[in-house]
Amino acid sequence: MSSPQPLHGIRVLSLALNLPGPAALMRLVQMGARCTKINPPAGDPLQHYTPDGYALFHQGVAHDTLDLKTPAGQSGLHQHLADTDVLLTSFRPSALLKLDLGWQSLHQRYPALSLIEVVGAPGPLAEIPGHDLTYQAEVGLVNGMDLPASLFADMGGALMASEATLKAVLLLKTTGTGSRHEVSLSDAATWLALPRQLRMTTPDGAVGGAHAGYRIYACKNGRVAVAALEPHFAIRLCKAAGVSLSHPVQDLFKPETHQAVARFLADQTRGQLDQLAASQDIPMLTLPV
Repeated sequence: MSSPQPLHGIRVLSLALNLPGPAALMRLVQMGARCTKINPPAGDPLQHYTPDGYALFHQGVAHDTLDLKTPAGQSGLHQHLADTDVLLTSFRPSALLKLDLGWQSLHQRYPALSLIEVVGAPGPLAEIPGHDLTYQAEVGLVNGMDLPASLFADMGGALMASEATLKAVLLLKTTGTGSRHEVSLSDAATWLALPRQLRMTTPDGAVGGAHAGYRIYACKNGRVAVAALEPHFAIRLCKAAGVSLSHPVQDLFKPETHQAVARFLADQTRGQLDQLAASQDIPMLTLPV
């Protein structure tokens, strides 16, 4: 049985380039929206970074190419807008104004149209250039000289953009008029960094390495990601490792518990640990070296 599609029949037009806009479109298509992407003549930069990724994010999305700096391109855009419920953009506010796509102008011409603006930072800070890396760095998600494992601000912003589209559709149904929603990638990074700010994932935090049941350990022929955080999981892990617990929470933070669990896991192969995880219902995943 297929899941309901809350955006069935909703028409979304996207001018948003790079990752957040296309990733948002992917979510909107999955929710039933009818999506069209307008690219400039040079294409979306994402097409050059990752052609396969571009194709993945735009499955089920119609395409058009328009030069919005020309009268012909502007005419083509407004032909699309006349048949659009939600416009998704990723331009700076000043660029939208130059294209006569500011909210005041759009709302006057298309009262039922909603605008989702994906920007780098909120309000007046939206004019300052930035990318996923700078937004993650700003909130403490960049360690040392290593790049982040994923584009978390961009992907978080895409989710927030799809959420904003749902808000806009609900408001349209209740008020009969379009609405404007600003989605900030720096806000997305801040939201995703909350566990770090709350010291949950710092080295002294329960899911940052201080709890013996929530760590990456070495095993005989690889690594094992252990996520036995809840007491019943931790008890099973420690029982398998031959560790006696007097308190199923406090003892997991003791150095001797860490050492005993590490010794046990280091003596097991990935196959043995996969079998242990399945038979004892312990959340563990083995990994290559």
